[in-house]
Amino acid sequence: MRLAVLSDIHSNLHALETALADLQAAGGADTLWLLGDYAAMGARPRDCIQRMMALAEEWGEGKIGFVRGNTDRYLVNGHRTKSAPAENADAFPQFTAGARRASDMILWGLEQLTYAEYEWLTNLRGELDMNAPGYGWVIGYHGTPGDDEAYLFPTTPMTTADDMLLDREGRLGIGGHIHEQMDRPLTRWRVVNVGSVGMSFGKPGYAEYGIFTFEGGDVQVDLRAIPYDVEAAVADLYAVGFPHPDAAARRLREGNV
Repeated sequence: MRLAVLSDIHSNLHALETALADLQAAGGADTLWLLGDYAAMGARPRDCIQRMMALAEEWGEGKIGFVRGNTDRYLVNGHRTKSAPAENADAFPQFTAGARRASDMILWGLEQLTYAEYEWLTNLRGELDMNAPGYGWVIGYHGTPGDDEAYLFPTTPMTTADDMLLDREGRLGIGGHIHEQMDRPLTRWRVVNVGSVGMSFGKPGYAEYGIFTFEGGDVQVDLRAIPYDVEAAVADLYAVGFPHPDAAARRLREGNV
């Protein structure tokens, strides 16, 4: 049994299509999970949500599942990206400029949507689960179970990471949100992060996702990173009038700098 998991598309249609084409070339999957952040912070919010809706029709009920990400929630209810407060007067102008950029990007993305696409975002769930044959329970989430803004990093202390999954039962947890691939054993869990399709911090210019093959009571994890046409994605930002395109382009080319 094969499960494919994609996360953090961030309106990057070029990267999304690259990942989906690679999945098909790799033999496809029995089930497809998508773990959130579909439409915000990039050039093609409508196209990416419409692609999700088409995938739902193509795969059919029971074969595909969608999770809500934190930026999906921002689009739905107007929340903004959380950040640490300005440390002093010298840092305050940079803080306000960053808040303005984030707000502009979120609002622009919302304004591109029709109500049908907005409604699709409002109906997303917070978590997915499945009982993989011969293996056991697998859960999918955006940040951590129950918190779409929490960060579970490779460097998160073991006791803290254990606590993030304390009230869940299962063997394998799969997430996104940190834009960095990870495969890490915890005390009771194995946690995997599939990285970001459309805005990788660890491998800028690569569409990241994961394929999980369950066989013989175990799971083989294939964390994939496929180069896409990042300059075409950058050109999209300018073509559609995306706000602060220089900052967004730098993040696509260089990661979280």
